[in-house]
Amino acid sequence: MGISPLGWLHTLGSLPAIPLAAYMLVKHGRIAPQTNAGRAYFWFMLLGVLTIYPIAHQPVSSIVATVTLVVLLLGYGISRGFAAKGWAKYVETICLSISVFLLMVPTVTESLRRLPVGNPLVTDLKDPLLLGAQGALFLALIVGIPLQMRALYRRKAIPGEAGS
Repeated sequence: MGISPLGWLHTLGSLPAIPLAAYMLVKHGRIAPQTNAGRAYFWFMLLGVLTIYPIAHQPVSSIVATVTLVVLLLGYGISRGFAAKGWAKYVETICLSISVFLLMVPTVTESLRRLPVGNPLVTDLKDPLLLGAQGALFLALIVGIPLQMRALYRRKAIPGEAGS
């Protein structure tokens, strides 16, 4: 089964969010919404989330998209509304880390189920390779968030992250 034009828009539109997230996680230790990369991440993620609804074949896809949309909007909105509150950076960081996780799980799942074309690495959702990859992503999330919280606490809310 081929990819529809809307499917291509979804795939190619959300794809840049992956290197942007990786870049920010390496550079800032978190998704940094105030940066140019952070603003681009938001728009690519939003495009990916909104285009999944008309192409989703499984009900769980719409659920994941809705949860992703909620954490994305909360993560980007919390610091604007509560910038003076120290806890806002923590909520922002947790939400945006979850958004990266929710981006990567379907990305890895679909990549393993579709590639290489004609002979995908995974044909069953219970395949050990797929479950291992998803487990590794979950492990990265549950280890990464406490490390991010610790770093935020040590930096006392990250002064001066504009630019990059």
